[in-house]
Amino acid sequence: MKNIAKYLHIALLAYFLVFLMFFIFFDSLGAMFGMDPITATSMVKVFLTGVIVFLASWGASAIHASSQTDKIKKMEQEMNGVKAKLYDLEHPKSTPPTAAKPIPQKNQEDTSGTIRPRQNFTDQ
Repeated sequence: MKNIAKYLHIALLAYFLVFLMFFIFFDSLGAMFGMDPITATSMVKVFLTGVIVFLASWGASAIHASSQTDKIKKMEQEMNGVKAKLYDLEHPKSTPPTAAKPIPQKNQEDTSGTIRPRQNFTDQ
């Protein structure tokens, strides 16, 4: 698609340069070839053809750019995967995961501690 876009850009440039030179030198070239004077319909046809060539060139460039963007995104995803694998190889887990040890729950009524339970003096 890149080559097509490049050739369409060159064709567009050549097309408009040829018609620019033709319109500049129409007084001398038109009489030499026995051409009729330039009319509005002939100008519209020339510019519509140029617009069609321009749109084809622009479309080919846009398609090429979107395909390149897709390739770049795919390569970035692959690169991130490779970076993750490399990180895992450089930083292995030092301790294997152990079984979860149950946490002993303290009895809330346990009074064997150094702090005595609070006394409520308002009930007396």
